[in-house]
Amino acid sequence: MTEQAALHDICDDEAADAIGPAPAGSHVNLAILALALGGFAIGTTEFVTMGLLPQIAAGVGISIPTAGHVVSAYALGVVVGAPTIATIAAKAPRKHVLIWLMVAFAAGNIASALAPNYATLMIARFVAGLPHGAFFGIGAVVAAGLVDRQRRTWAVSMMLTGLTVANIVGVPVATLLGQQFGWEWPYGLVALLAITTAAVVALWVPKQDGDSAASARSELSALAKPQVWLTLGIGTVGFGGMFATFSYIAPTMTKLAGFSSDVVPLILMVYGVGMTIGTVLSGRVARIGMLRGIFLSLIAIAVMLAAFGPLAQHKVTAIVAVLLLGLLPSILVPMLQTRLMDVAHEGQSLAAALNHSTLNIANALGAWLGSVVLASGLGYEWPSRFGAMLAVGGLFVTATSALVARRSVAA
Repeated sequence: MTEQAALHDICDDEAADAIGPAPAGSHVNLAILALALGGFAIGTTEFVTMGLLPQIAAGVGISIPTAGHVVSAYALGVVVGAPTIATIAAKAPRKHVLIWLMVAFAAGNIASALAPNYATLMIARFVAGLPHGAFFGIGAVVAAGLVDRQRRTWAVSMMLTGLTVANIVGVPVATLLGQQFGWEWPYGLVALLAITTAAVVALWVPKQDGDSAASARSELSALAKPQVWLTLGIGTVGFGGMFATFSYIAPTMTKLAGFSSDVVPLILMVYGVGMTIGTVLSGRVARIGMLRGIFLSLIAIAVMLAAFGPLAQHKVTAIVAVLLLGLLPSILVPMLQTRLMDVAHEGQSLAAALNHSTLNIANALGAWLGSVVLASGLGYEWPSRFGAMLAVGGLFVTATSALVARRSVAA
């Protein structure tokens, strides 16, 4: 038995102890739908801010560049909240934790909608970001425990579909709402979605106890495992390339492909469609083996990023490139989430939550890399090329993870 197979069995035993026999199929679907609704709310609030920066800036009396710090405040909340909450709540019943996370998320968004000034808004966005990673991390553990072992990545990917659908429906609708009635209203809408999520989680998600043997020490033990850090490294480096490109997608599409700025929201919807397709496909890709699927996905991402610049020179191929920019990295996310739960052993909730902290760090890394490239005088076709190098770096981290696992089994 390989190390990965043994860890799969451990995860399955823990899930079985937590919820007992698997619920009926329709109940499983409703439970995952409830979790996906939370992802929809989170995805909407995370990305709508970027589309409403001018309105937010005017509303609280700041410049647009300063308003960009509101996005950073939310991301910082994700990075801080994910490991902290997952560690503190390790023993608590997971269903109850998910409900209270959505209540806290609603409170943060209500505070955002009511913020009278910039300082208050920054604090409110930080608070709204705190439950983000923990909800996805603990939700992933819950979703994986609802199904058989071979369907765990499918269950996680279905939960994450809410996040991707938010980019197709939630963000455009919320942006339009904010443009027509004021920047505060989208945050109020998200708060309503969060309260609805808390209600349907209470109704549809089966009881799932926390780990009675868990403690802050046992959760933090995950950080002592090299495979956890290697998997987090795959996410940080591998996804940094995607964010180096996506952070500047609007000027890339207007300056290289020649689209008008009015078309950019539709292009972002194409990106959201790609994300949704990729998330749905992830479970199938994982069937060839978790590390093998991660490795092949990174190869595809590297090739896509290397070709993105030339493809973005023409409108038709630019749309195809944006679709692939959403699709290929989204195949990778559920596999990394499942891989982290496998290798963390005792600290599954913390490790799963850290995946979302990692993605936010990758966001910052990629955006910074793109800014350096553009500031050096290179054109908008170049951030993706440097991003491809990061994806190749992710391949080396994946290969190292596979080598470490093989040596561990041999020992």
